[in-house]
Amino acid sequence: MKLGIGIGWRPEIADAVEALPGIDWVEAVAENICADHLPASLERLRERGVTVVPHGVSLGLGGADRPDPGRLAGLAARAALLGTPLVTEHIAFVRAGGPVVGSPALEAGHLLPVPRTWDALEVLCENVRIAQDSLPVPLALENIAALISWPDEELTEGQFLAELVERTGVRLLIDVANLHTNHVNRGEDPATALDELPVEAIAYVHVAGGVEKDGVWHDTHAHPVTRPVLDVLSELRSRVDPPGVLLERDDDFPPAAELAGELTAIRATLDAAASAPGAGRPRPAVPKEPAGRTAGARDRTAVAQTALLSSLVAGTPVPEGFDRRRLGVQSRALAAKRADVVAKVAPELPGIIGAGYRREFLAYARNRPMSANYRRDALDFAEHLLIDGRPADDAARRRLTRWWEERAAPRPPRRGSRLVHAARTALLGR
Repeated sequence: MKLGIGIGWRPEIADAVEALPGIDWVEAVAENICADHLPASLERLRERGVTVVPHGVSLGLGGADRPDPGRLAGLAARAALLGTPLVTEHIAFVRAGGPVVGSPALEAGHLLPVPRTWDALEVLCENVRIAQDSLPVPLALENIAALISWPDEELTEGQFLAELVERTGVRLLIDVANLHTNHVNRGEDPATALDELPVEAIAYVHVAGGVEKDGVWHDTHAHPVTRPVLDVLSELRSRVDPPGVLLERDDDFPPAAELAGELTAIRATLDAAASAPGAGRPRPAVPKEPAGRTAGARDRTAVAQTALLSSLVAGTPVPEGFDRRRLGVQSRALAAKRADVVAKVAPELPGIIGAGYRREFLAYARNRPMSANYRRDALDFAEHLLIDGRPADDAARRRLTRWWEERAAPRPPRRGSRLVHAARTALLGR
């Protein structure tokens, strides 16, 4: 299956994507597409013969819970609607907690790395098989960028992915920007990871930009693609001719000419590496799984992931073995992303609250983990402000009350409801 050169389709750049020359295919975030109809822009692209691949972000196949049937059905419906040759997701966990560990359900709001252990691999493989059985087309999984490292990992990234492919037959979506991110943040060599990968399993490749701050690489998808990321792409191309390569951009969108320039740089990198391919490299063997492993991998994974996520979003103690400073960076990154996404799904809130929106939201989010989706989070944030008698400006408070009332309940929260709200919060563990 040859895809060619593509770009991530986003509503903000839909017109630019349609007008870009030489686009063979696009990728769209699955959760941003309705299951029963497509945006007009995607319809026009499909009519031109442009392949559209849905890219999921919420399954959490690396999590301790089995995949949610409703989410799987939604992804399957979008695959059928698009007539796509495959769907993609991530090797990550996005939620934890719940009855198995006796704690409130927690949502990360972002992709978090799974530990590269035999336990986590066992859980991931079972979840992948469940997903494969539920989807009408093949599944490919993406390696993710990480700010943090799990202690006591038993496999490298390449070994982990190789064993995943061996056990499930799943395809791989290799993000070269994420390999670079993990090089900066975790000291992992991209070339070694590529040597260990079953490159024949690659379905396509992501290329994206990021930025380094205080020695930490942030995979922002909001900055231009850097030379080191293109160098990793060149390393990959020297080993295999990937079926597809796609440019991702999720925020701070540049003019169409800049996107076209980045696509040109990607094509040039691929052409240069193809003209001077590296010698064939034998793939190192994956270490043997230790004998005598005990049952209960899913429960152990649940406990470990809940402890980590609770530390990141609820302020509980840092689990043993983790880098406290890096967890602080990750925690702040999750809160910042949460503020950004809430501002997108509820754009009225920054308009009502004004310049203090971000400060107010980050204060609210501190030790208040997200337990549902971003729209619910926006409503809870507004309720929190109104209960505290904010915003201070009467007109803004009336506007926020109307906004909340139209979406949540027939009556706005009052100061007198503090005790009720506190009791509900305690009961829900939020």
